[in-house]
Amino acid sequence: MTAFALTCLDHVAIAVTDVERSAAWYEDVLGLTRMHDGVWGGVPTVVAAGSSGLALFPVQGSSPRPRPGRDVLTMRHFAFRTDAANFALVKAELTRRKIAFVEQDHQIARSIYLTDPDGHEVEITTYEVA
Repeated sequence: MTAFALTCLDHVAIAVTDVERSAAWYEDVLGLTRMHDGVWGGVPTVVAAGSSGLALFPVQGSSPRPRPGRDVLTMRHFAFRTDAANFALVKAELTRRKIAFVEQDHQIARSIYLTDPDGHEVEITTYEVA
């Protein structure tokens, strides 16, 4: 047992090929909001939903390697939580916009998986299941 308490996940830092393109995608597709705009010269650019965010850093080098497979120790995906009503709205909006996603039933939750412009896997999940 620790003598301290953490309150939430603050952010996940990800490398992207084009920070502005990625920030625009997260704003447009997932409704995230830019935070701390004008600070740090745009590196990183932070986009957030509530108190959880993504710090978008430019990838180093001119020829970034692709995302590793499941046989490599790495972050597999990150997830944003929503309620059942908004989960249905996410599915409808992604379908309307012809953005590919996979839906999975995890017994205690339902999730949608999609990829951002650089292939990072993003999960939208709800624990409000019937």
